[in-house]
Amino acid sequence: MEFSWKKNLVVLWAGVFFCSMAYSISIPFLPIFMHEELGVGEKYLSIWAGLAFGITFLSSALISPFWGSLADKYGRKPMLIRSGFSLAALYFINFFVQDPVQLVALRLFQGLLAGFIPAAIALVGTNTPEDKSGYALGVMSTATASGNIIGPLIGGVVSFTIGNRNAFLFSSAIVLIAALVATFLVHEKEFKRPKVRSRVKDDLKQAAGIPVFFALLGLVAMSNFSVMILEPLITIYVQGMGISSDRTSLVSGIIFSAVGVATVIMAPRWGRIGGKIGYGKVLLIGLIGGGVGNLLQFFVTGYVGFGILRFVYGLFFAGVFPAVNAMIVQVTRPEFRGRAFSLNQSATQIGTMAGPLIGGVLGALMPIHYIFVVNGIALLICAFIAHYKKIDQTSPFRRTVVESGESK
Repeated sequence: MEFSWKKNLVVLWAGVFFCSMAYSISIPFLPIFMHEELGVGEKYLSIWAGLAFGITFLSSALISPFWGSLADKYGRKPMLIRSGFSLAALYFINFFVQDPVQLVALRLFQGLLAGFIPAAIALVGTNTPEDKSGYALGVMSTATASGNIIGPLIGGVVSFTIGNRNAFLFSSAIVLIAALVATFLVHEKEFKRPKVRSRVKDDLKQAAGIPVFFALLGLVAMSNFSVMILEPLITIYVQGMGISSDRTSLVSGIIFSAVGVATVIMAPRWGRIGGKIGYGKVLLIGLIGGGVGNLLQFFVTGYVGFGILRFVYGLFFAGVFPAVNAMIVQVTRPEFRGRAFSLNQSATQIGTMAGPLIGGVLGALMPIHYIFVVNGIALLICAFIAHYKKIDQTSPFRRTVVESGESK
């Protein structure tokens, strides 16, 4: 049967949607779960929450090169299947944890065995015609955003009605659906296995020969750090706004979903705008708007205004990661693109790992609303780097392949 990249895109979109939704059903409510179910006191809650969030991304960052090497040898579809069924089992086991140490240990294994979403994105990036890859990657970004919208809403309702612990069972069932989708519906084009497996050191050297791409990796790490520094704290922050404990999960779920709603609304529009003015300029606009939006959250004390401002922040920040993915396609050759997205994922995991850990520590040392200032400044620094590296000064964005890094 003839390979259809469009059909593959639809199927992978569904798989990423389910996987993303499963994550956001249970994970945003970890602080409440740790406090109410595992007996973690308020004094150490932000530290334990930061550790539970960050340990997953630390272990994932360390193991990612190994899974990438196996993907080069056996294909990316096996990585989808492996991670999908593993995560379904681990979410299920989370239902039975009795203390924070057990939860952190499971989160560690979750990071070691994860990789469904990056494998899906890499598969799309390498199995889609080059002139359609930017569009396809933009569509994939809406899968994650859509899952992030639905997940907290479902998780909030589940936590509100039958308890936080049961949210893990929902997550397990939904990831299982994603794993089944990958097993029976995803198709990967045949590819020639390399005779010599590439080394991470060589990939980094080649990436360094493409200055724009190397700068993008740094921006990805810093942008993810700025986002994830708040991930373990927003629920605690909302709880401190005078909301009763039985409504905290529901209200937090709605606020978590605000950014996702904004992303679904604006991500396709930013994609069209990027095609006209350049993805570099879209990246710069998204970083500045996101930075200012976070700084403004410092002054908001009510949960309604906080949710509205999170939505506005999301409208701008929606352009950042789709623009980065499209630019990676533009500045790398097809034979390096799979490794390029692997390096991009490593940068993502580093930022995503550092954010919750530092956010948890800062949450114990200072009022949480000051961390919004740190978040906003980090995004504005990213915008300055983008402008300094002249990433934003191509209209439309021009392919800049460095001979020493790509043509050999």
